[in-house]
Parts: sequence; structure tokens; C-alpha cells
Amino acid sequence: MPRQFDPIYLDHNAGAPLRPVVREAMIAALQEAGNASSVHTHGRKARGKIEEARDAVARLCGSKTRAVTFVSGGTEANMTALTPAWQDQGAPVYLDKLFRSAIEHPSVVTGGRFPVVDQVVVPVDEKGVVRLEALEELIKDVDPSLISVMAANNETGVVQPLSDIGALAQQYGHFFHVDAVQAAGRMPIDVEAWQADVITLSAHKFGGPQGIGAVVVRSTARVPAPLMVGGGQENWRRGGTENVAAISGFGAAAISALEEAAETRHLLHLRTRLEEGLRAVCPQTIIFGEGADRLANTVCFAVHGISAETALIAFDLERVSLSSGSACSSGKVSVSHVLTAMNVDEETARCALRISMGWDTSEADVARFLEIWPKIVDRLNPEARHQAA
Repeated sequence: MPRQFDPIYLDHNAGAPLRPVVREAMIAALQEAGNASSVHTHGRKARGKIEEARDAVARLCGSKTRAVTFVSGGTEANMTALTPAWQDQGAPVYLDKLFRSAIEHPSVVTGGRFPVVDQVVVPVDEKGVVRLEALEELIKDVDPSLISVMAANNETGVVQPLSDIGALAQQYGHFFHVDAVQAAGRMPIDVEAWQADVITLSAHKFGGPQGIGAVVVRSTARVPAPLMVGGGQENWRRGGTENVAAISGFGAAAISALEEAAETRHLLHLRTRLEEGLRAVCPQTIIFGEGADRLANTVCFAVHGISAETALIAFDLERVSLSSGSACSSGKVSVSHVLTAMNVDEETARCALRISMGWDTSEADVARFLEIWPKIVDRLNPEARHQAA
């Protein structure tokens, strides 16, 4: 009888497994009664849990506690940030355009609350890094607008020059949004150093619960207009009764992520081992974003002649979960707009696979992946084993 292996999860960029400390925090919150808007003892206790979590998320971002607004996840956070309507020093401001990079997450690609005619795409180079000279040319003679660039790409792990982009935004009088969903727990987040007016987060990417995220502003004097209105929750910045259990879990995850962001040597070691192992099997393996600053947890690669769709099925049969470079809400494999923006041809893009590691990834997981991969290559395209780099 063939040996049964434990399932291996290598898709943290899609959603990380729940951390045990997060589960404990959520169970403790679920065992309590009370609406956080109530003034009685139970309500104040619920409010205390929310404020403890708010403080933890603020420390993760290097922001003030009152700058954190809890929302339902990364998509709502981005929709909140991507608005022409802001308050600046108490006065309403209407931003002229949205400048967003060509490799943004689909929730930013839609443009949020900006009309399509007011959206401008900023190109990236072949490594997936925003072209600063192109950005400057686009924004230098424009009325105050919003620039939106992700901290790190969900498909390739490529990190953007955020401080440089923030400096350009400041120089030309624009507002700056950073989608930091993939950054939390994987690199330091510094809203001040980036000069970002607003950053957005999602807890489930780094071991928190699904269905909770945050909008974090640099200054509470400069805030986007609320997306969800109704009650006065979250300092009038997001209406609706707060999800105390999810927020408590978010706070617990933020504490762990803050510790991990400062120490990425383990993941960097695993990434190096993966990339060396991939090339040992197929010397012509393409690693997207190679040579650029990348997250330590992400490897996006392709081997010509091995389609991502077929490889994913083969890995799933071996009880290994990873992703194509482009699978999202549809659950289907399509041509990645990220790789297209990086000038990758369609045939190569359709072969892109993404490995993304996290808090529970072990040496044994990587070893098992590298044991399975040659078998899949031999089944799908054995000639790839012999093609020179």
C-alpha cells in the first residue's frame, strides 16, 4: 500500500491557515456577550477587546491607534480607500484621477469609486516594478489625485519602491494609497516612511480570520469618505456593529506578524532552497521577478510545456496545494494581467505556478514539494529535464 503523506499547504498568499493563538482569542471573544456600542459592563468589555486589537494593528503598521478602522476585509478596505471624496483638515476634497499600477489586485484594478474615465494605468518594467519616470510624467501636471500602488505583489512577491512613490506624491501634491495586504508579516510596514495617506490590510493573509480587514490612515485629519454608512461605529468611518471575535483574532495575528516581519531568514532560506531545487530539475525554469526585491515567502515560476492548470491538478492529487499565478475569485486559471504587464508572453504566462509560504511552512514541506515536482515534470513534459538554461 502506498505511503500516505499529510497534506501540504503552499498557498499562503491566497489565505493563510488560522494561527492557534488567533483561534484562542476568537473563542474567548465568542464566549462573551455584549455589543461594543453599549455602555454597560458587557458592552465595555467587548469595546476593550476591539481597542486592544486596534492597538496591535496600529503597531503592525507604525501608525497611531485611532488611525485604524476595521472593515470586512481587503476588498472593502480598498474600495474605501479608492474614492475621489476625502476630508482634509475638516474640508471636503474631491480628487481628480486615480493612478494605479498595472499589476494591482483585482479589487484595485476595478478602480473602486473612481469613474472609469478618471482611471490611469501606470506601467511596470519586466521585473514587475513600477516605472518611476513614467509615474512622474503622468502625475506632474495633474490636479490633486490618488496614486494606488501595492506594497508587494500577490503573484510574484515583487516589492515596490514605496518611499520613492510616496515622495513623488508629496512633491506633486497627490494622495497615496498602499495595498499592504501581502506585506503584513512578510516585510516591515511603515506608513510614515512610505508617506502613504492610507494603507489597507486583510487579516487572513497572515494567519488571522477571514472576513476582517483594516483601513489605516497616516493622519486622522486626512481620511477617505466612508463606504459603509449608518451608525457611528469606528469613529463614524465604517457603519455597522463590529465583529468582535474576528477583530480579536486580527489583533492576535497582528502581534505574531509584527514579530515575524522583522525576521524573515527562515522563509528566505526556504525560498532559496525551492528555487535551487526547481532549477536542478529543469535548468530553464523561469522565476518571475527574479533580480527585484521580493517577499521571502513567494516563488512564481514557469516551465515551458507544463500548463499551470494541468500541474495544479497533478499537485492536488499528491495532496499539495499551491496556485497558478492568476487564480482568484473565479477559481479558474486564466492569463495573468500581472505577467502580461511584465511583458511575459501568453504561452509562458499560462505555465505560471505560485508557491507562497508562511508561518506554518517547514523544511519537510519544501522537501516533499521537491520530491513530487520531478515526477510531475516527467509525466507532463519529460523533455524539460534536459533543456539547457
